Order: sequence, then structure tokens, then C-alpha cells
Amino acid sequence: MKELETGEVIITQDDLLKRIAELGNSISEDYRGKDPVLICVLKGAAVFMADLIRVVSIPIVIDFLSISSYAGRGESGAVRIIKDLDINIANKDVLMVEDIIDTGFTLGYLLRILKARNPSSLKVAVLLDRPALRIVDLPVAYKGFEIPDEFVVGYGLDYKENFRHLPYICKLKTV
Repeated sequence: MKELETGEVIITQDDLLKRIAELGNSISEDYRGKDPVLICVLKGAAVFMADLIRVVSIPIVIDFLSISSYAGRGESGAVRIIKDLDINIANKDVLMVEDIIDTGFTLGYLLRILKARNPSSLKVAVLLDRPALRIVDLPVAYKGFEIPDEFVVGYGLDYKENFRHLPYICKLKTV
């Protein structure tokens, strides 16, 4: 059995923090005078969410949603909610914070679920967009980085629960 280790860094910690500050400024401007609810999709978006809420300069409410959808590298198509929201989002301005968009199946499913709960508005902030794999076209209001079709880890993204702790985004390599 081959071992995996980190490979080439494709997004540095400095670049991540700089882009997240820009996203935070945009979110602060767009939601000024509102009371937005930022929903973190666990576990992958936790690091992104933590850094993002530190640079948002307006009052916010946060909540968490945990799902299961990945089977290996691809999405299985079977999405299960493991941890649902604690707050009622009806008539709220909601921003869903996600780590990565691949095919769009999982995000599309989550958007349908949340839209059925009647928020005033529902937008998406995503750290990484991998458009080469996109099957479902989805609107993304705030996008950190576009990446090629390569498996990446770090900054909350994992491979079998490993590598989430890395402060940057990198490729995996087999050794």
C-alpha cells in the first residue's frame, strides 16, 4: 500500500488570508444594515469560516450544518444531514460558507433544503471552486480561488480525516 504525503503548495497561507480579507470586506459591505446568518458546512469549511468571521466587520449570527456525501474522491450522490441547524432561518439573510465546489450536486442539494426553509435571501461563499468537474450550475456570490481538477488538502480540506490542519492548500502525492 502506498503512502500519501503533501505535495506542491498551490495556495499559500498568506494568499489565503489576503483573499479571505477581501471576501470579508465584500460581505460586510453587501450585508451592512442586515443581520446575516452565516452557515458553516462542517467539517471542511470550519477553518475558512473561522478566518472569515474574524474579518467580517458587521454583526453576524453563525450556525453549523454537517453532511455526509463524499465516497472516496467523487461524490456518491447520497447526501445525509448529520447535524442540522440550531436556528430558524425563515426571513433571514443567509450566507452558506462552503470549502469547495466540485460537481455541484451536494451544494445544490443543500441550497434546495435551505431554500425550503424560507430565508429572505440565500447566497454562497466558497473558498475553492473546481469548475472542471461541474455538472450542476450554481450561483456563487463570493469565491476565493478557482483550482484545477486535482485533489487538494489543507486549510480544512482532508483526505481520510488527515491534513486538515495545514495552513495552506496543497496537492497530495503518492510515495
